[in-house]
Amino acid sequence: MMTNLFSIFDPSTNIFTYIINWISTFLGFMFIPYSFWLIPNRFLILWKFTLNKLHNEFKTLLKNNYFNGSTMIFVSIFTFVLFNNFLGLFPYIFTSTSHLTLSLSISLPMWLSFMFYGWMNNTQHMFIHMIPQGTPGILMPFMVLIETISNIIRPGTLAIRLMANMIAGHLLMTLLSSTGINMPNYLIIFLIMIQILLLILESAVAVIQAYVIFILSTLYSSEVN
Repeated sequence: MMTNLFSIFDPSTNIFTYIINWISTFLGFMFIPYSFWLIPNRFLILWKFTLNKLHNEFKTLLKNNYFNGSTMIFVSIFTFVLFNNFLGLFPYIFTSTSHLTLSLSISLPMWLSFMFYGWMNNTQHMFIHMIPQGTPGILMPFMVLIETISNIIRPGTLAIRLMANMIAGHLLMTLLSSTGINMPNYLIIFLIMIQILLLILESAVAVIQAYVIFILSTLYSSEVN
């Protein structure tokens, strides 16, 4: 039972020996041609409005550390995670962001780049950041240890947060749908309503998790300057 339940999150599922689960990761490229239209459509206008809002929020978070073009990497990550989260809500499409392979591949290189940049260019600032202002001298070694551990686990928390939130809703919907076979007819309508509400909740979670990755990545980058 548990093997079948978690098989929907197994990236090794294949058809005719061809692994096709991860192909859903690249379906976002289907939306790229919309940006080349000479006459903007409603989708493009809405998307540009969203990108402008994210760009302004990014500048607000970074304040004096902002430079031209620095929003591209964070907006790209937001777009990539958002598309993959939404694609996983469609039937028979594998949710690639629910797998630690993809989520850790996003957070770990980004965190390493921040750390390399910070320690190579702002070494003194990185040391100062380990000890909060006003810490008593006797507690300084413990604060350095705590700050170091919290800094090291950041890529893991980013990856696991995204993976766990995407898996939880899918598992709940799978469990509820599997009970519909044994339900009487008058309860199936009630089950369908619950599934629709869960689908709406999962849509909100897809947006929120992409936004959380965007905001936390921006805050982590602002700490190394």
